[in-house]
Amino acid sequence: MKSACFTGHRNISGDIIKLKQTLYNTLEKYITNYGLTDFYAGGALGWDTLAALTVIKLRSIYPHIRLHLILPCSNEEQTAKWSDQDKWIFYRILSNADHIEYTSQYYYKGCMKARNARLVECADICFCYWNPKNFHSGTAQTVNMARKKHIDIINFMRDK
Repeated sequence: MKSACFTGHRNISGDIIKLKQTLYNTLEKYITNYGLTDFYAGGALGWDTLAALTVIKLRSIYPHIRLHLILPCSNEEQTAKWSDQDKWIFYRILSNADHIEYTSQYYYKGCMKARNARLVECADICFCYWNPKNFHSGTAQTVNMARKKHIDIINFMRDK
């Protein structure tokens, strides 16, 4: 196992501090115990942002790990409706990424699905923040892609 993808909801509920620590500890365990080196994130708000920032933080201790961004469309189109603060964080993540790939130059109806498929294609494990009751979401779609690929899925959304 060398690579992981992240997929999750944009809205994160509950104890965010505890979630951040759990994610950090889990990723550190997979880096040290299983040789995980490459992390693939989709650049969305919420879980993707939290996951990418955690990888960046871990890289200060484990400089050999890599953050790969797989984005659905141009930066401008993806962030068009975002707040200035969210855009600032997004560009901070971009500047710290080891690799950036775009599945499309422009936004179109299926660009998020194409991004999600590419995330799963690159991964040996999927770390998600998914409410299983929300089975029509892009996160559910990505988790189902990971299931079809027969890779492990670790869900950080508890008690839902």
